[in-house]
Amino acid sequence: MTRRPVRLPGVPVRLRRDPVPWAHQRPTWPQARPALIAGALDRALRRPHGNWYVVGASRDVPAGVPLGRTVEGTEIVLWRDASGAPTAGPGACPHLGAPLRDSPVRCGTLVCHWHGLALDGRPRAGWEPYPAHDDGVLVWVRLDRAGGAEPTARPPVPPRPATARAVAAVCTAVGRCAPQDVVANRLDPWHGAWFHPYSFVDLTVVSAPGADAPEEADAFVVDVSFRLTGRLVVPVRAEFTAPGPRTVVMRIVEGEGAGSVVETHATPVTGPDTGGRPPRTAVVEAVLAASDRSGFAVARRLSPLLRPLMRRAAARLWRDDLAYAERRWALRAAGRFPG
Repeated sequence: MTRRPVRLPGVPVRLRRDPVPWAHQRPTWPQARPALIAGALDRALRRPHGNWYVVGASRDVPAGVPLGRTVEGTEIVLWRDASGAPTAGPGACPHLGAPLRDSPVRCGTLVCHWHGLALDGRPRAGWEPYPAHDDGVLVWVRLDRAGGAEPTARPPVPPRPATARAVAAVCTAVGRCAPQDVVANRLDPWHGAWFHPYSFVDLTVVSAPGADAPEEADAFVVDVSFRLTGRLVVPVRAEFTAPGPRTVVMRIVEGEGAGSVVETHATPVTGPDTGGRPPRTAVVEAVLAASDRSGFAVARRLSPLLRPLMRRAAARLWRDDLAYAERRWALRAAGRFPG
């Protein structure tokens, strides 16, 4: 057993004493029951989503520069209109199919670089816009044909700290798996200290939801320490929830940075029919760190320097977790794993 980390006066980090070596941790496989994880995933997959998909970070769509993406096999283009609001629509010009992602934006109007068709976000020449939304951290697009559900006017943005008092960073990675494999990975908190010992130590799942848990209590509660370096850690209590079929939210509920969130969004790149080939899924993860400490104002001022470090840490985790999700998809495709 590991004794509680030693509190260092005046600083949020703790010093681990008598740390348990990785190989001597208590095995978590008896608690990480496949049926429990599958049940949480099934409940998530049945939640409403309004046909909204996360496309990328708000910063990925600067003024005057279009962004091209593929969602559910649909080529889309996004740009900002003259007021700065996001505009989205089909990525192929309706005239002769030019890639609109390569076209310039002039005063909020996208001008096709093949023949000059000007698109200001309103229907024109067979081009029809898609609803788009910028929540201040992420950009969303609504694809009703692909989503097939009852559309909503706004995307289901999870509660999060106000961006004005948080440091936000967004990481994007693409893997050969389905969105449900990404969500299942996040609904398995037991793998954290085993699979990511460079980031997580002293992990205990305090509670897991049962099959009949009401939606407001459908959460995994975890005590874990974020490893900074060597024996310096930040112990917290975190809650994992899946408010939609392609989203998992980790929220710190006790400890340093209470209220901070990590939103993991799994956006399908390929359509449902891949001809037996592995589908491709984009993981767009937003980290919003916040703290009530007076010194956190310094961190906000240093956010341009902190964001690359936050993205690098998330990318390292997702390098491993996408391998986890890809393996899960391959086993399912071969009929060797349920789901």
